[in-house]
Amino acid sequence: MSSNRPVRTIIAGAAGRDFHDFNTVFRQSEDYNVVAFTATQIPNIEGRMYPAALSGPLYPNGIPIHAESELPALIREYDVDEVVFSYSDVSHEYVMHLASRVLAAGAGFRFISPNATMLRSTKPIIAVCAVRTGSGKSQTSRRVLDILKNDLGYKRVVAIRHPMPYGDLAAQAVQRFASYADMDRAQCTIEEREEYEPYVERGAVIFAGVDYEAILRKAEEEADIIIWDGGNNDLPFYKPDYHIVVVDPLRPGHELRYHPGEANLRRADALVINKIDTADSAGVNAVLKTVREVNPTAAVVRAASPLFVDDPAAIRGKRVLVVEDGPTLTHGEMAYGAGVVAAQQFGAAEIVDPRPYAVRTIADTYRKYPGTGQVLPAMGYGRDQMADLEETINVTPVDMVIIATPIDLGRLVDIDRPNQRVRYELQELGQPTLADLLREKFAR
Repeated sequence: MSSNRPVRTIIAGAAGRDFHDFNTVFRQSEDYNVVAFTATQIPNIEGRMYPAALSGPLYPNGIPIHAESELPALIREYDVDEVVFSYSDVSHEYVMHLASRVLAAGAGFRFISPNATMLRSTKPIIAVCAVRTGSGKSQTSRRVLDILKNDLGYKRVVAIRHPMPYGDLAAQAVQRFASYADMDRAQCTIEEREEYEPYVERGAVIFAGVDYEAILRKAEEEADIIIWDGGNNDLPFYKPDYHIVVVDPLRPGHELRYHPGEANLRRADALVINKIDTADSAGVNAVLKTVREVNPTAAVVRAASPLFVDDPAAIRGKRVLVVEDGPTLTHGEMAYGAGVVAAQQFGAAEIVDPRPYAVRTIADTYRKYPGTGQVLPAMGYGRDQMADLEETINVTPVDMVIIATPIDLGRLVDIDRPNQRVRYELQELGQPTLADLLREKFAR
């Protein structure tokens, strides 16, 4: 390597933080030459380009996006100096195995400091993050929204969601959703709608996209206060005035074994121990012990996520198919979610295993994530996969479908048998409550 050439860099990501790290640290720096992105976790996100419209004048041809499996070969092909790790919800062991592959290929391995990528806002920001995917960020974010609007009197609460840009990146640079029609026009995937619809249902506006500096400035135009709704167990993209992190006692110990969830745990102002109603006391006590040892100054909120369906009696005695949130089952590594709890709670006779009936990309998902239990992950990264999900649902021989995704799945796929949607909201137990903490910090 020449001592005066730019540092030849590959950013390893999953179509989210990788683009943000590039935009904030590398896009305008002549000290670096980003020769490629690699991508993983999300189906079919490699083989694209990070477009010139977003990559800036130093990259007039854009930047290629390759599969992460090609990383050692790319290091040799491009004479790469360092690889930047820029995605979330992977075990510490996974990170270091990838680092070993990079080091063996002759490059360095690097993380970017959160302080270098957290943009500052002119408006107060509350960040809601987690230690693992599926811990309960969504219901926590909804609870924060309700407190700000109904208890504290904020009229203009705007959310910004962690990125999920699975389509045309240039067209998705800045996205604003205030209606179902906005999501239809953007051809949002199931995974995107799961995050946007709960805000729209409450009359709130949510932004997302690729260029989070531009997104923030747009959001500030119509916000008095902003909620950062995090993805997976990633760190915030914005400097928070208050940082809430959700911990899952159904997976005790994971809060210290996954990246960057442990960093969230250590940085939090408040820690929400969720699912106390379904976790056993050993899991709750183990998580509490870790919290007190690792972040003793954080406020601790104990919470449940009680379940509701429209007609509980209709589930009793039925053979059911349970459809759960996809990311919770895949890289979240849960074998079940709220749907299984609801089926058991409301007396289903049998939870039918959908794996023998899975077709095409859904069957591929089970092969990639063999730890998934006898439930169906609501995978919908594009129209073809939505069609595969619909067919798998309709060929599984059951009396009823229990849908535990955060959205009305029936609006997107045609389900040809009776179905019940499971809803769940955060319910604090005892004190302090989130309302107590937010009132102290943000009362007007």
